[in-house]
Amino acid sequence: QVQLVESGGGLVQPGGSLRLSCAASGSIFSINAMGWYRQAPGKQRELVAAKTIGGSTNYADSVKGRFTISRDIAKNTVYLQMNSLKPEDTAVYYCYAAGVKTGLTTRLKNDSWGQGTQVTVSS
Repeated sequence: QVQLVESGGGLVQPGGSLRLSCAASGSIFSINAMGWYRQAPGKQRELVAAKTIGGSTNYADSVKGRFTISRDIAKNTVYLQMNSLKPEDTAVYYCYAAGVKTGLTTRLKNDSWGQGTQVTVSS
């Protein structure tokens, strides 16, 4: 019922920047939280950053001070500005949406996920 489409990944040199975008579409009344997870080869998926509709944010310790998450509530879109990128940031980045309401009193049972976008930090 909800589709998430990510964009903005790619190859960047260490110290560079990238901006990821994720747009949600479908039968959406509101989305409580949107954010980003990442998964590197051989590692578990980990939370990178999340932001609630009320404005609360949560960041992984490894990205604090370098990454900034923002949302456009009206457009159901979330962004991740990534600065001072390091090789260890290399991963597939997945957008997610949690607490999706399709009406005043109806809520999706499960979180929604995007297909993922590759971020590679290498010289």
